[in-house]
Amino acid sequence: MDRGNHYERAFEGYLQGRRLCYVAVDETRRTLLGDAPVKSLDFLVLGEARLVVDVKGRRFPAGPPKKRRWGWECWSTRHDIDGLRRWAELAGPDYRGLLVFAYHLLPEVKLPDTLVDLWTFRGRRYLFRAVDVEDYREQMRVRSPRWDTVTLPRQAFRALCRPVQHFTRAVPVPEECPF
Repeated sequence: MDRGNHYERAFEGYLQGRRLCYVAVDETRRTLLGDAPVKSLDFLVLGEARLVVDVKGRRFPAGPPKKRRWGWECWSTRHDIDGLRRWAELAGPDYRGLLVFAYHLLPEVKLPDTLVDLWTFRGRRYLFRAVDVEDYREQMRVRSPRWDTVTLPRQAFRALCRPVQHFTRAVPVPEECPF
């Protein structure tokens, strides 16, 4: 976990607020699995749900004030996907790799306060959505060959994303994302 990253701090606050057992991973040093470096994960969630989590911070809507993009960004690097899969495999068969998209909602975004996984942290509103890394990998498409980034097509993201509570089993939640 990067303490300077407000998305990751907000997610940690969310885990604490939901009274979930977790370990925040220190990202200040690169990790080696065998001879190859692998991206550090952000959190291990323990208990009934066993998760290996990588938080992806996104602003919603994206873009400058006069050219807002109102799509839910869900891109990642291929390196991050591969690293998260390796961590989940290393953690054991009961662990699941989870990409958590932490959307920092700008003030012009109006969502019902009752929306599952809507979280306020230090004066900022966030919406947390998650995708199992194996499902992501099966559906991902190249976003930028130059930067080696991948993304999900809009329909695939809508079908695969869930509130984080779906994976933590903290409370029953609806199966579909509202967007």
